[in-house]
Amino acid sequence: MSYRLIRRLFSLAVIAWACGSAFSADNSSKPYLGRWDLTLMAGDHEYPSWLEVTEVDGKLTAQYTGRWGNARRLPKTEISAGHLMFVSPKEEEDSKSDLVFQGKVANGKLTGTLNGPDGTTWSWIGVRAPSLKSTKSPKWGKPIQLFNGKDLTGWKMDKPSPDKPWKVVDGTLVSPGHGPEIISDHKFKDFKLHIEFNCAAGSNSGVYLRGRYEVQIEDNSTQEPTSHHTGGVYGFIDPKPELPRKPGEWQTYDITLIGRTITVVQNGQTIINQQEIPGLTGGALDSHEELPGPIYLQGSEDNHVAFRNILLTPAEN
Repeated sequence: MSYRLIRRLFSLAVIAWACGSAFSADNSSKPYLGRWDLTLMAGDHEYPSWLEVTEVDGKLTAQYTGRWGNARRLPKTEISAGHLMFVSPKEEEDSKSDLVFQGKVANGKLTGTLNGPDGTTWSWIGVRAPSLKSTKSPKWGKPIQLFNGKDLTGWKMDKPSPDKPWKVVDGTLVSPGHGPEIISDHKFKDFKLHIEFNCAAGSNSGVYLRGRYEVQIEDNSTQEPTSHHTGGVYGFIDPKPELPRKPGEWQTYDITLIGRTITVVQNGQTIINQQEIPGLTGGALDSHEELPGPIYLQGSEDNHVAFRNILLTPAEN
């Protein structure tokens, strides 16, 4: 082996060692990687939100669920001087300018500020999203009838004295269309839910599990991604197969939620089979994924959707 070749190999070895050392020493992104449950604080109002930061081949990317809408990739995510910065576009936020989040990890929490869409400074805090993995099969309890077919006992609307209330019509619970959401009084952790729905033409609603994960019901979103269609977990999971829309006809959901794992059976056919829900969907009631939560039905979207035979079987363990 020539002396020149030995020097060349030695130089390459030094470069490789230096690069490797720099890579292993630069752990600035590590504390930020993973899923975060966020709460945005604007004055006396709190907005739940969700963030997932990943790194592939040294490139940082983020997926974000804001105050509403679906999880989406962010156009800009950076870590500089130990601080995280990510940008949510103004078009997604009903804002005159992009929302620029600045934050830092301290004591296991992610905290920061942003200039809110109302022109004031908002603060925000993030905690690590729980895995919610179950180590044993659930033991099912006694089924609970959540809707009595007569009145709104066991339910409350999210807005006091709404102009467009939910109504009970011929034994069915009918959404107002561009009105309030309706929320069950009781909260649940793991459960099986049977619910029947009738989606009028051009209507839109959804069933929120634990008040945080929406299973979509619609007849007006054909132009949107498949996860926004009936049977999808909004913004995250497509229904496969996607069943034909049946406006004006009664249909059924049988939904099992254990931790983050969801199975959806529509009209007797499995369309989502034991898939993981990554995080919050837009419109969640809160970001406390570790806690039990209610069933809530969406009434703020278009037109009218009717519900009946809402039967929930909770897990006892």
